[in-house]
Amino acid sequence: MGLSACLNQYEHLAIVGEAADGIEAVSKAKALLPDIALLDIDMPNMSGLIATEVLRKELEQVKVLILSMHQSSDYMLRTLQSGARGYVLKDASTEELVKAIESVDAGETFFSPGITRLALNHFVQGTGDGTDLAELTNREREVLALVAEGFSNKDIASKLGLGVRTVETHREHIMRKLHVHNVAGLTRLAIANGLITVREELAS
Repeated sequence: MGLSACLNQYEHLAIVGEAADGIEAVSKAKALLPDIALLDIDMPNMSGLIATEVLRKELEQVKVLILSMHQSSDYMLRTLQSGARGYVLKDASTEELVKAIESVDAGETFFSPGITRLALNHFVQGTGDGTDLAELTNREREVLALVAEGFSNKDIASKLGLGVRTVETHREHIMRKLHVHNVAGLTRLAIANGLITVREELAS
């Protein structure tokens, strides 16, 4: 109810349904076909991660955004593996949550800065999956890092001084070389290999 009250203030967002547990969330998603399902990890009867996997298999058009209290890189990686498009901490501001929803709706990923930092530390400590990115060019690595941080093709083009079509081509090459076919998979690899950069640290 609190989330609904906050999000109802934004005219471009419409809450079409609410659910008390994971099973009801999946059932309502099938009936209502929302653009985005905002799920908690800790839900009765079916966890948010399992519900996400079910939706990924049965309703590919429904994008999932995880909202959780867990500040753990392990949860973030499991979220990516489940097929979710983003991970927002429960103490995030309404503005951050809305930005996450907008990013996911636009086909990008979104992760709260605190979670991204934890995932980066996870890699620094030597717990990444060690995927070999040797086949990527330096430019492709730059594009991969920015994709993983949730930037759109237009934003990446602006940051790197490239055309949007050139960025799209780089993304296609990256996916083909890494045998990954979605943004969530690219994000997981970027985090595991230490390519992702925390925006707050860049700003400082």
